[in-house]
Amino acid sequence: MMPLHALVYCSQAVPGLTLDQIDDLAKDAAAHNHIAGVTGVLLTDGRKFLQYIEGPEEGVALAYSRITNATSHMGIVELGRSQGGPRRFPYWSMRWLPVEPEDLRIAEVSDWRDLAGREEVTMFQVPTGIERVTELVNPYVGWAPRAQR
Repeated sequence: MMPLHALVYCSQAVPGLTLDQIDDLAKDAAAHNHIAGVTGVLLTDGRKFLQYIEGPEEGVALAYSRITNATSHMGIVELGRSQGGPRRFPYWSMRWLPVEPEDLRIAEVSDWRDLAGREEVTMFQVPTGIERVTELVNPYVGWAPRAQR
């Protein structure tokens, strides 16, 4: 079995990008990602994006190429990459979720060095970036609005 690759980045939405357009972008990405074996999540406050993708190396590379060439956002900053570790979002080829600007900012500035995950977490450790994203996503797992089912 090929090792899982993961990548996370943040970017700025182009001015005037609507939630309907973000929904269309996520649906298009989901279709491409499904074929490439890529899963992930896109968090947005309507102005900024933070996206996490995971899958086989070739699939992640293809998805990231589409991301870097997209005209819907600018100022892409790669926050982290990893090889190995568990698949964190196996249930979505791509799904966008609304988040508060402060939650997005905190996730963006979190520690993204160890995407594969820590061996064990103690209650006194500051959550990593992937742990923060997982906390933001957990309320949506198993639930989808009609348009995204």
